[in-house]
Order: sequence, then C-alpha cells, then structure tokens
Amino acid sequence: MRAHTTPVYVSLETRRAPSERLVAVLLLGCGMVSVVTTAGIVMVLLTEAFGFFREVSLADFFGDREWTPLFADKHFGIWPLFAGTLLTTLIAVLVAVPLGLLAATYLGELATDRMRRVLKPVLEVLAGVPTVVYGYFALTFVTPLLQHVVPGLAGFNALGPGIVMGIMILPIVASLSEDAIFAVPASLREGAYALGGTRLGTIFRVVLPSAFSGIAASVILGLSRAIGETMIVAIAAGLEPRLTLDPRVPIETMTAYIVQVSLGDTPAGTLEHRTIFAVGLSLFFMTLVLNVVSHRLRRRVLKGGAQ
Repeated sequence: MRAHTTPVYVSLETRRAPSERLVAVLLLGCGMVSVVTTAGIVMVLLTEAFGFFREVSLADFFGDREWTPLFADKHFGIWPLFAGTLLTTLIAVLVAVPLGLLAATYLGELATDRMRRVLKPVLEVLAGVPTVVYGYFALTFVTPLLQHVVPGLAGFNALGPGIVMGIMILPIVASLSEDAIFAVPASLREGAYALGGTRLGTIFRVVLPSAFSGIAASVILGLSRAIGETMIVAIAAGLEPRLTLDPRVPIETMTAYIVQVSLGDTPAGTLEHRTIFAVGLSLFFMTLVLNVVSHRLRRRVLKGGAQ
C-alpha cells in the first residue's frame, strides 16, 4: 500500500539564491538614486525659496512687472524673466515642430531602409553638440545673418537664440515623433489603401492623426528641454530682463539669470542670492508639469501600439 505524501511548495523567494537577492537590492538602490536626488533638489529649493518668500511676498513676486533684485531700486516681479523664457521657447518650438514632424514623417513613411540608416544618426548628432557651441553659433553666425534681413535686430536678441534652440531640440521632436508614427498599426494603413486612399493622403489623414498622442508628447518634451536651456540664451540673448514679446531686443530668461547670479559676485545667504532658488523653483514646477503631461501622452501611444 502506497503512502500518501503531501507535496511541498517552495516559493520563488525561498528558492532564490543569496546572490540573486543581493543583486535585486543593488538594482533597487540604483533605481532609488534618482528618487533621492530629486527629493534632495526639491528640499533645497523649498528651503531656500522659503527664506526668500519670508522677505518678498507672493503679491510682489507675481504682481510686480519689473525684475531688478541686483539694483539699488529692487523689484522682484518674475514676469520679465517668464516672458523672456516664453519668447525664446515659442520661437524654438515654431522652428522644431514643423521641421521635426516633416523629418519624422519622411523617415517613418517615405525613406528607404538604407536612407533611414544614414539620415537618422546624422539627425541625432545634433543632440550631441555642446550647448555652449550652439550659443556662440547663435551669437557669431545666426544673429549677424539675421541682421541683414530683420530691421532693428539688436546684437543680443531673442530671435537668434530661439532659432538655434529649435535646431537643438529638433532631434528630440523628430526621433520621438518617428517612434509614434512607427507604432501606428499597419492595419490602419492597409484599410486606407483598400478604401482608395493615396500614400500621402494615408499619411496625413490616417497615420499622423493616429500618432497624435506621441507627437504631442515629443513636442512637450522638446518644449521642456527648451525652457531649461541655459548656455544659448546666456550667451546670445542678453541679460536685460524686460516684459516684452519683441524678439528683436535683448531679454533675459530664468536660466540666464541663475547663471548671472551664480558667477560668485553675489554673497551667499543674502536676499539677492536667494532669488535664484525662487526662480529655480518656478522653473522646476514648469518643467515638472510639462514632463508629467508628456509622460502620460507617451503612455497613451504605447498602449495604443500594444493593442
């Protein structure tokens, strides 16, 4: 007579070797580095910005239309810096979005495999150029060239740096948009062709609308990259905070002001020095919102591609 035995089930965690658990802990630690770093940045910004807002009210920060914390007559209105950042960013987006979308459409739908293997790495080389090189390119080449075309264009202005920033973020928009176009199911293209659609009609009426979420995510990610750009605007846009939307005159962006104060001439711990943390906190929240929106749009297009 055979004895009945009860099967013993050993969980995966129990069978896992100590070396595997150690590797899992190390990987978790590596993943937590970015979380801890972000938390540290937020803590420093909040702590220093709190010291700033104890002396400057939110009404002055958001209500004043002048930004002169380093002058004898001090004003702490953020809007001139915000206007300069917005102006250069909009110019960059107006340059990068049409060119990037057209490049992504060609690479994803019209180019041969050989042409794609050549053009895409060449396009992505632009992302590896140091931004300081872009800054001097805007100052010494683009601005003098534009002065022959745009009347009244100053030596430091928002137009030249904005155009160069658009060239800088072009690979981001083109590469991510191409990924979104590639994720569009082939059945949609085949259905359009079966209904008598042309190739261009299928691209512009079926493929691009279906990839809208991914394209929008690429634009928002490029937008956040342009907002946080420092060296191009610090070199070629000037350091004159003014509340204007005229791209021909010198302006100052949030990042350029942070560079100006961080050069070491302003004593640490003073109200003037704490202004960079107030500006940095404002910039952090702007880019955070854009990155969250971009992430959600990317998740939408990935889910659509998986389905």
